[in-house]
Amino acid sequence: MSMHETAPSQFVQVGDAEVAYRRFGRRGAPPLLLLNYFAANMDDWDPKITNGFAAVRDVIILDYPGIGLSSGTTPSTVAAMTRDFACFYRALDLTGFDIIGFSLGGMIAQQLAFEFPDMVRRIILLGTGPRGGEGMTFTELSVDELDDPESLVMLAFFTPSEASKAAGRAYLERLKLRAADRDERVTRHAAIAQLEAIREWGAIPSENRFAVLGNIRQPTLIVHGNKDVVVMPINAFLLAEHLPNAQLIMYPDASHGAQSQHAEIFLEHARLFLSN
Repeated sequence: MSMHETAPSQFVQVGDAEVAYRRFGRRGAPPLLLLNYFAANMDDWDPKITNGFAAVRDVIILDYPGIGLSSGTTPSTVAAMTRDFACFYRALDLTGFDIIGFSLGGMIAQQLAFEFPDMVRRIILLGTGPRGGEGMTFTELSVDELDDPESLVMLAFFTPSEASKAAGRAYLERLKLRAADRDERVTRHAAIAQLEAIREWGAIPSENRFAVLGNIRQPTLIVHGNKDVVVMPINAFLLAEHLPNAQLIMYPDASHGAQSQHAEIFLEHARLFLSN
């Protein structure tokens, strides 16, 4: 059975783009699709998490159009990214799936469940917030920070505590486990487009701020760090308040990478949620 470190990169035509993806793990149950964060490629998924799921599930990770190994143009809105993903789903001839969306991926997951409810069975939202959430302007985020990705990860994903910093260093080492067939670095142009998308998502609408959430009826697990410096923790509570069928887990002494800092317990929580 192939795993994160060995799964081959594959390609499927989605509109004008060739979208790169990797599929690995145990076939049988509905696939588990993982949607990644801002300026991230397939190699930026934590192998501890992807392999943890692959032991029991059919896992699919991908590069958005214009990101990493995928060709095409990176959309500058979450809505357009969602339409691309719906086309990807159809191109693989899938009949339904569970979805894990991390940060930007969680925004896409919400939009996808709203627009294409028949596709999605269950949702896990990691370090993300609702459209027009609190403090989601991302004005402090710059593509210049991507020049030093390890420093950015340590600052954004982990807290200053010794335990969290140690978890961060272990996470960065795990990202190196895949030695062959590595992904392409995200370009500055693609990152700028994604930054536009998350800023547009975070802008507070003039009315019906959380109306869409009331129409997302799939069972949803919200996972957040209690000290997230990228997406303020209040946004996890807003999701839990306005989604009709949601439960919230808040991990201690954790920032934007809470699921990797607390990987073992996160996998336990997620497997329990997905198996029901």
